[in-house]
Amino acid sequence: MLLTFIAVYLFINLLIGWWASKRISNTEDFVLAGRGLSFMFSSMVTFATWFGSETMMGAPAEFIKDGFLGVIEEPFGASLCLVLVGCFYARIFYKLNILTFCDYFGLRFGKIAEYASAILMIPSYFGWIAAQLVAMGVVMQVIIGLPLSTGIWISALLVMTYTLMGGMWSISITDFLHNILLILGLIILGVILYRRIGGIENIIAQTPPGFFRIIPKDFTLKSNLEYFAAWITVGLGSIPQQDIFQRVMASKDEHTAVKSSITAGIMYLTIAMLPLFIALIAKILHPELLNADTKMIIPNMVLQHTSPFIQIVFFGALISAILSTTSGAILAPAAVIGENLIKPLFPKTSDKQLLLIIRISVVLVTFFSIWMALSRQDIFTLVGESSAFSLVSLFIPMTAGLYWKKANLTGCIASMFFGFFTWLLCNFYLYTEVPPILYGLLAGGIALFLGSFFPDKLNSSKFSANQSV
Repeated sequence: MLLTFIAVYLFINLLIGWWASKRISNTEDFVLAGRGLSFMFSSMVTFATWFGSETMMGAPAEFIKDGFLGVIEEPFGASLCLVLVGCFYARIFYKLNILTFCDYFGLRFGKIAEYASAILMIPSYFGWIAAQLVAMGVVMQVIIGLPLSTGIWISALLVMTYTLMGGMWSISITDFLHNILLILGLIILGVILYRRIGGIENIIAQTPPGFFRIIPKDFTLKSNLEYFAAWITVGLGSIPQQDIFQRVMASKDEHTAVKSSITAGIMYLTIAMLPLFIALIAKILHPELLNADTKMIIPNMVLQHTSPFIQIVFFGALISAILSTTSGAILAPAAVIGENLIKPLFPKTSDKQLLLIIRISVVLVTFFSIWMALSRQDIFTLVGESSAFSLVSLFIPMTAGLYWKKANLTGCIASMFFGFFTWLLCNFYLYTEVPPILYGLLAGGIALFLGSFFPDKLNSSKFSANQSV
């Protein structure tokens, strides 16, 4: 019965992609759903940005080990990112009427910055997509007994197909349905387990002291810097990313973009608490599950200790979360490849040709991510390698470009270069005790400030630094 449900559920996703394809008439429809999403749809699709394998499998494993301090980056930092986007960035970017996030760098700093931002942004997605594919493969391995590689191929081709057909329209509609199933599934499972354990008092009584602390116990310089880095890795680092941009900019107007982003941040923090506490209750009720991979504590608990109905509800929710995250993550770099790398090389490219290029890029991104997923199957390694790119290279010049008139192309490129390579040096060669992203962020900030006082003869931008602010 569980296998039948999953097969039907995946087939419905393909039908939605086919239906959504009939609404695609141009590139803006494909990448930004024609900028026509209502508040409800926009909130749902933005909420689904990262609600995937990390939220449902990675974060719960960290939570049962280290409490709230182990999950600052996810979900707290992720929620912070969406709220900050709504408060400080959504309205400005929406007014620019651009297709990709990298278009902003071209408008503000010139074509060189546009190319550089695209080259830095695109690789950051491959590890993230691969991590979702590995998680989906693991789920199919646990449920059906498929080999991991087969599960990766099936899930990748499924997501690629409905993304290829309907773009952001199919992502928006499937995300809306996915989220309904996700929220209902987590609430039902949470209520059942809460009743079994006998209330919040029993949960607190069986957790170690300080488990629910939200701030470090020891206020040393090192611990505070690590704590700060955990907040900003996703909290700031994911702001300059195409998947966030395309979901927020798909709103029907700027006010909807702002409200939906803030609402999605609040939803994310609230709903992401459910898998954390489900994992904690599972640990208390079934401690033997800790002998296996802790990332699989919730799936194993559901398979071994719940009815078929609960299994259908939960695994429907888990598959929904992973599919939602993966589809948007595939479309994001594909749009940047077409709009910011290929189109500038062929200025006479028509909108129809650009749409075809982006669709071809969807296929290429998918197959490259499949290769990464098959060759490197550690979810945490894959996610970790993709998480810091945009923070150390793009966040500083993006924000400075919006809010500091003197920021120029020289400072922008210097910030990207020194931020990124300082992070690489500290992370892979020096192995610094202080989180490497802080060194990268500091180097990027200093480089932008100093570089912006040098002549900016290469800047071909027609964008006024303060026009949207």
